[in-house]
Amino acid sequence: MQPGLSPDAAAQALLGHRFARPALLAEALTHRSAAPSGRGRRGRPAGAGSNERLEFLGDRVLGLLVAEWLTERFPEEQEGGLGRRLAALVSQPVLAEVAERIGLPEALSVSPGEARAGVKRRATVLADALEAAIGALFLDGGLDPARRFIRQAFAAAMEGQAAPPKDAKTALQEWAQRRGHDLPAYRLAAQSGPSHAPVFTIAVTVAGQTGTGQAGAKRAAEQLAASALLALLEPETSP
Repeated sequence: MQPGLSPDAAAQALLGHRFARPALLAEALTHRSAAPSGRGRRGRPAGAGSNERLEFLGDRVLGLLVAEWLTERFPEEQEGGLGRRLAALVSQPVLAEVAERIGLPEALSVSPGEARAGVKRRATVLADALEAAIGALFLDGGLDPARRFIRQAFAAAMEGQAAPPKDAKTALQEWAQRRGHDLPAYRLAAQSGPSHAPVFTIAVTVAGQTGTGQAGAKRAAEQLAASALLALLEPETSP
């Protein structure tokens, strides 16, 4: 965060918005482990006071504003291409990369134990916090500040999309079909972490080769596993 600023001011500077309700931003940057109450305490449900509700909202706001941006930027492109672009731009790896780039990990509030475990650098935690911050922006100022932030923070990712991306699972399936192999077989190789922040390791096998991916959601781990396997198969697929 920027030196010389209070933590609150520095967190607001990351998003380029002065909050009328700073408590919204504080909530957005509070990991479940640092929430003031949990299940059984004061009768409040687990996660109360954390960024989970704002993450839920921010996910929808992000999807709407990125979809709006894509239709402006690619006026001739149809639903299929726009959908693939959208899925890539709001994917966990892109969200985590954006969060890292703007310095969000330093602003996150987590429990001491989770901090020692490196949770602030976990992709799923960073992606969730970024979505929560977008949700807080929307609630505090409406769509305009959320739109400004997204278009600045995601500019590099948007510029990098020369053509509609193909998700890794689809690309791997097409690779196998073109060569007459069985379809990719995915399996849960391992699961670790606490119940509120699980980490899934997925393995995928095609043509005797295996790739693995690790993420906080099974679908995201499957995509990462497919990407890893495609990278392994790349020499064969190169012209």
